[in-house]
Amino acid sequence: MSGHGFHVHGPHDHELEHAAHGNDDFASKIAVMTAIMATVGALFGYEGGATQNDAAMFKNDSAIKKTEASNQWNYYQSKSSKQNLAELAMVIPGADVAKYKADVERYKVEKEDIKKKAEALEKESLDREEKSKEALHQHHRWAQAMTAVQIAISLAAITLLTKKKWLQYASYGVAGVGVVLAGLAALHI
Repeated sequence: MSGHGFHVHGPHDHELEHAAHGNDDFASKIAVMTAIMATVGALFGYEGGATQNDAAMFKNDSAIKKTEASNQWNYYQSKSSKQNLAELAMVIPGADVAKYKADVERYKVEKEDIKKKAEALEKESLDREEKSKEALHQHHRWAQAMTAVQIAISLAAITLLTKKKWLQYASYGVAGVGVVLAGLAALHI
């Protein structure tokens, strides 16, 4: 439409206007189904976004735990270095062997605690990484479901323009595929 009152119709505008103002039962059914599919598609889109965010959060948590584990392994290495120095000091003539022997034993005990903590952090990191993969897979299922519903909506629009009954059934079929995919996503399959 231009500012001077001149109106240009698209190839389908007249048909859509006619369908909207008439008592066309076929068009009314398609319009209702399209509205339902759009609502369902919006819900699928929301779930897809939520699972994508979950995947990102789990991935981030995994990286944090991996860094914490790395810090513990660095701490473990520093205790190993101190233990090695204490072991070397025990063989130096005139050194207080009892003191260095006690240090070596203390470092061994400290290293075991540090090692357990580092291994636990690594396990947490791997667990969160796995949760991220699962959430991302679920996100892909929601995205597939939403795509199917969007295709069904497009088919419904074409159905409205062409008034082809087989297209109406094809639209419903594709929407059904979207619902099945959403069911798989909801069941984590």
